[in-house]
Amino acid sequence: MALLRSRYNYRPLGLLLLRLGIGFMFILHGWPKLAGGPEKWAQIGSSMEMFGVSFAPVFWGFMAGFAEAVGGFLLMIGLFFRPVCVLLFITMAVATTSHALSGDGFGGYSHAAEAAILFFSLIFIGPGKYSLDNALFPNKKDRNRYF
Repeated sequence: MALLRSRYNYRPLGLLLLRLGIGFMFILHGWPKLAGGPEKWAQIGSSMEMFGVSFAPVFWGFMAGFAEAVGGFLLMIGLFFRPVCVLLFITMAVATTSHALSGDGFGGYSHAAEAAILFFSLIFIGPGKYSLDNALFPNKKDRNRYF
């Protein structure tokens, strides 16, 4: 089992697999929201009222679907990685709060909370060696020093 004794030589591959898997799942999770149209967007965007934001629920709902679907794709290819992770973190933080305050219980908000933790962590980790950010912006110092 060379893989288990590798001293983490496969970190770039592991990060790529994480990006591909989570990105694909968020495309599947966000596409129905994005394709749902203005009525669905308004329903989703109304959750911003709990933060005192009662204007433009259609916009906020669209942005949630966009962050998940398009953000998931960008996550997969590793392009604009940190801004995407920030958008996904915010989206999942709002979703966690929305589910928790509406009384859904731990089972209702745990997925969003776990995803928020994941995206917050990825902001610090970066996209890794096998990413478009790395290919397009190779001169950024320390971008992938460890990955």
